[in-house]
Amino acid sequence: MKGITHLKNLIEINNDRTLGFRKALEDLEPVNADLNLIFTESAAQSEHFAQQLTILAEQHGTEVDEADESVAGAIHRAWIDVKALFGGKDRKSILEEAERGEDAIKAAYKKVMDSGDLTGQALETVLDQAGQIRASHDRIKALRDSAS
Repeated sequence: MKGITHLKNLIEINNDRTLGFRKALEDLEPVNADLNLIFTESAAQSEHFAQQLTILAEQHGTEVDEADESVAGAIHRAWIDVKALFGGKDRKSILEEAERGEDAIKAAYKKVMDSGDLTGQALETVLDQAGQIRASHDRIKALRDSAS
């Protein structure tokens, strides 16, 4: 069932997002402490989203490993590590990477919504989560735009 595949993909990218924000939290310097709350909230949000999606998938008889993450997410976190080695820990760089991650999850949700493969509670959940993801993206983008 394509709908289940979509749910599993969204679980993976939410796991990626959680790990990405946790990685960003490790790299925050005291001068950027205001981002701590935003990144912590975003990581918790994706943990919650992954749990909701897992419940939906399991209701359709599919076993899901909640710890699954994508190869692309692991590569992105490795890139953040490399970039940090070369001075990429300034506020703008951190926010650019956070926004890049938010762009990726927005695109994943859009792809699922555009597919037409979800119905009922699954579609409602994905639509609600997508709206919250857009709001988070816009918040991070505004911070990035105001960073010097």
